[in-house]
Amino acid sequence: MTEKKLEVEIQVIIHATEDSKKVFDSFKQIFGVDEGDFTMQKLQGHYDNPIALVNGKIKKKKAALFVKNLISNITKKDINEIVEDLENRCDGSGLYMRISKQSLVEGKIQPAADDPIKIKIYTPVYSQRDILKTYSEILTSTI
Repeated sequence: MTEKKLEVEIQVIIHATEDSKKVFDSFKQIFGVDEGDFTMQKLQGHYDNPIALVNGKIKKKKAALFVKNLISNITKKDINEIVEDLENRCDGSGLYMRISKQSLVEGKIQPAADDPIKIKIYTPVYSQRDILKTYSEILTSTI
């Protein structure tokens, strides 16, 4: 994995009923990502409830460490399912994943569809036909 060209974008919505400190502490513990790596935007939810849209972008060594920790904390079964579904998860040169916010706070990484943490892993892939091979190698290199 060439860490010089690796980027990770993270997006999570934190509801007023959730403890943002727990979410940030989990990112620090599991991924080594600091609260300072994120920006927080205060918004109104669907029912006028306060929510925070949290975005983070990390690059190079920090991104490579994030991906390594992400992959090492996902079950081999889940990694295999992601690899088998790469065509639907890749767009341009990015790989899109969703993990459970609740599981993250519990110290685990699990794929999720409801109220997920959205992750985009990006590395330049110059030929579209190489994208599946590139991300397959990234996902399976640390298993």
